[in-house]
Amino acid sequence: MNFLFSRIAVLPLLPALLCIAPFPLFSQKDIKPDEYKVASIGFYNLENLFDTIDSPNTNDVDFLPGGRLMWNTERYISKQKNMAKVVSQLATELTPDGVALLGVAEIENKKVLEDLVAQEELKNRNYQIVHFDSPDERGIDVALLYQPKYFTLSGARAVPVPLKDPKTGQTDYTRDILYAAGTFEGDPIHVMVGHWPSRRGGESGSEWARKAAAGVCRQLADSILAINDQAKIIIMGDLNDDPTNKSLTQVLNAKGSTEDMKKGELYNTMYDHFKNGNGTLAYRDSWNLFDQMIVSQGLVSKKAGGWQLYKSVVFRQPWLLQTEGAFRGYPFRTYVGDIFINGYSDHLPVYLFMLKKKS
Repeated sequence: MNFLFSRIAVLPLLPALLCIAPFPLFSQKDIKPDEYKVASIGFYNLENLFDTIDSPNTNDVDFLPGGRLMWNTERYISKQKNMAKVVSQLATELTPDGVALLGVAEIENKKVLEDLVAQEELKNRNYQIVHFDSPDERGIDVALLYQPKYFTLSGARAVPVPLKDPKTGQTDYTRDILYAAGTFEGDPIHVMVGHWPSRRGGESGSEWARKAAAGVCRQLADSILAINDQAKIIIMGDLNDDPTNKSLTQVLNAKGSTEDMKKGELYNTMYDHFKNGNGTLAYRDSWNLFDQMIVSQGLVSKKAGGWQLYKSVVFRQPWLLQTEGAFRGYPFRTYVGDIFINGYSDHLPVYLFMLKKKS
């Protein structure tokens, strides 16, 4: 196969436990267990999942026992258990196996993921890991976890995102796009996991960098679609932009509706969530929805057959949100400043469900 997180603010707790896209492509009556298989694919920014070992290849000084955050074995073990608790519950409302594939971001290395998938709540799923070290200046990477029960990996590679500041001409470094190809219970599928450049320096001043990352994903999608215009493609990640930003709407050309989709167009499953005021991270009295899952027409058009998109979900549980203090209603994260509060992540996870008619 060719390979081609501040100002103090108070946000109210939102009552919804799960924020679900309001217009699923199948009606609820369509889901009959004796007729359809159900599977899920998700994404979660694990927020600085670092080990305690000094690495010469990563900027991990804050996450060492003698570092600013006093990161130690006890805190690392607690972080791992917290992450496993979240991952173990994703998508279990419709499938006991949870997420079959999970893209992750802000991990230091492969070893922290090996420790994660070995946690008691996850070990029976036999998650396998696809990971590449990236040139990111902080030394954080993206990766893909998958259950071999569902997904057979054909190949994977890291696709660089070349960055050159248009004002200074200086080269910058960011996370690669992880591209994996394989079969999902018989259906060929292409997956991209990204953590696009941050808004450091301001949203508008850094827009060019996220457009560059979007361009890499678009080019890769085009190369796949040129071979098969009904190819099943999923682009997921912490994109550091909302579904309405230009990197998504203009460069990636990800639409907010499945109506009248044309060949080559992509559908942003998180668009309606954002328009309805839902998000995955809180900042300055408002929610952003940076964590997104975008699919190709092959996962939307029933004519394509096989696995088809049902709906997308923002996993929002009360225990994932702070319930008191200045940041009440924000995602319950690991640190607030330099203070360890033993939470989860500053991002909420997202996932989508797919259906496939039983033969």
